[in-house]
Amino acid sequence: MSDGSTGRLARLRRLLAAVEPPPRLVDWSILTCVLFEAASGVLSFGAGAPSHWPLFALHTVVGLTLVSLLFYKFRRVRRRVTDSRLWTRTTGLSVLVAAVAVAALATGSLWVLGGNASVLGYWNLLNLHVGLGLALVPLVLAHLYTRFRTPSRADFEGRRTALKFGTLLVGDALLLRAQELLNAALDTGGRVRRFTGSKPVENDGLAPEGNVGSGNASFPVTSWVADDPDPIDEPAWRLRVGGLVDAPLSLSAADLSPVTERTALLDCTSGWYAERDWRGVELGTVLDAAGVADEARWVTVRSVTGYRWSFPLEEARGMLLATRVGGERLTHGHGFPCRLVAPDRRGFQWVKWVESVEVRRRRDSAQWLAVLVSGFD
Repeated sequence: MSDGSTGRLARLRRLLAAVEPPPRLVDWSILTCVLFEAASGVLSFGAGAPSHWPLFALHTVVGLTLVSLLFYKFRRVRRRVTDSRLWTRTTGLSVLVAAVAVAALATGSLWVLGGNASVLGYWNLLNLHVGLGLALVPLVLAHLYTRFRTPSRADFEGRRTALKFGTLLVGDALLLRAQELLNAALDTGGRVRRFTGSKPVENDGLAPEGNVGSGNASFPVTSWVADDPDPIDEPAWRLRVGGLVDAPLSLSAADLSPVTERTALLDCTSGWYAERDWRGVELGTVLDAAGVADEARWVTVRSVTGYRWSFPLEEARGMLLATRVGGERLTHGHGFPCRLVAPDRRGFQWVKWVESVEVRRRRDSAQWLAVLVSGFD
């Protein structure tokens, strides 16, 4: 190595050391970042309105900060891993945590940069990123348990420490902007992402094979966990409207003859979105026909599988009980005979195979459990 290269390497090492936070602060910051990323990732599943963009931006910036922190962590402990004489009974766990962390960050970064590889025949990079991120939480907690060191006040105080950590955050925010410019310059698939991270269904082969027009065949059939009911007998099907109403209703498919058409964007948590024309009956019209009680505050929309979700009453009034998409009658996979169209909500909240609408005083507290176990007999 030449003297010039050696000098540049030495300057780089001094620069890295100058902005490196104290070791214990790095460790506790990694834990904080992992917990924040897991929490914000879970919250993002229910965030679909444009006003929710800061949640996704923070998730990305904190993820980049985690990359920086892991760099310093790996730099500090590399000898304990590469030198077998220093191995302990917890070294294997440490290596596993590191591998899962790197894989979670790598899959998220590749997705942002336009990657869309299928994994295990079903999951895409975003699905894998979510799975790895959730798996990382218990692994990090287990690692913390084996190597716990009580933090001291000296680890966190001091103007120099604050400046070092602030430099990391500002640098990672600038890196986020650089990533956006890189996507635009290279015209990658990441350039057309929504703020949620989802890409248009027509992009990168996300549309189903034989994709045509703007009807049922133009976007994928997806279900949350195990929802997959038998085809519904339309003549026997009824939509029940009850709860805090003056006159409970039982409506047939004929009673839901399309009278309203609306363009709405379906943003699926599996990483795609599609803007389509939907036709059906406004949920507000149905609620008005039933007569909503004064004390009502929430509306729960339930599927034939038991899957359900609750919405504030005033928001629910603006939703659509759709029977058609792109001029076509809904197919079974897309929720025939009736599915909810919930603008600014993520796809899993667009309840399919709607069976009942219940007006309530409070939100259905069991809805998260319902979406996890619905469809299992």
